[in-house]
Amino acid sequence: MNAPIVTRFAPSPNGPLHLGHAYAAIVAHDRAMQAGGRFLLRIEDIDGARSRAELADEFRADLAWLGLSFEEVPAQSTRIASYREAANNLRAMGLLYPCRCTRAEVAAAATLHGPDGPIYPGTCLRNPPLSAADPVWRLDVEQAAELAGPLTWFDERRGPQSARPQVLGDVVIWRRDAPASYHLAATVDDAEDGVTVVTRGVDLFAATHVHRLLQVLLGLPEPRWHHHPLLIGPDGRKLAKRRGAPSLADRRRAGEDGRALAEALRAASIDTAPFAMGRFDAGISLSDSLNLSA
Repeated sequence: MNAPIVTRFAPSPNGPLHLGHAYAAIVAHDRAMQAGGRFLLRIEDIDGARSRAELADEFRADLAWLGLSFEEVPAQSTRIASYREAANNLRAMGLLYPCRCTRAEVAAAATLHGPDGPIYPGTCLRNPPLSAADPVWRLDVEQAAELAGPLTWFDERRGPQSARPQVLGDVVIWRRDAPASYHLAATVDDAEDGVTVVTRGVDLFAATHVHRLLQVLLGLPEPRWHHHPLLIGPDGRKLAKRRGAPSLADRRRAGEDGRALAEALRAASIDTAPFAMGRFDAGISLSDSLNLSA
């Protein structure tokens, strides 16, 4: 890659950041800084009523507390027109179809399960809804993959990958409750921001198959990817807001040394040096080296 390294950290303001977010930010920051590149902050604030504007200020303070310098790019809420244009382009290619199935109906009808849960069985593709009012719009992944042809992508920890977008089925591209799905918005955003290395958790590895397909369909540049391990709490599951993982803001306000915490996270993992193919951990347990219940 000849272009300068550009990475990003893209949190959603629907809850405070925790150690898992700190680790993700550190990986992205250090990947860019070690190469003399740029580290971006992007606020992904289109999650409907769950998005809380005041949390963005907390995120900025948390990153500064950890000792991470960043450049902030426009938030997702300012980019709706870009998402709509991308979705309209996919529709013009005949690659989207309306779907009115609820999550419960999808779960009940699904015969296959993928990394993200039940795979949509194509109900509305086979039998289009009589009313297309207020649907979600799904990607006809088989038709899209046929149009794009064989694709590859590169992960810095696992090497060359053959794209298999069918692994997630006909994903949602345009939502009812927010303008665009994660798949569409993140793909468009990374292109607009000039991101050259997409760093994110291994739990999003499968999504990259779909994102690579969308890049080709929309004529967007191809970055590299770096899927890092997840932090695992004492209960053996990844840290998550919904399970009450202790927040960085609480640690910060309690007077904890954020830079020391960042160094402890770096020391607990092999992931931040060197950035090349290596061990591909599903998770990193820090319960013995960091206080996860503070």
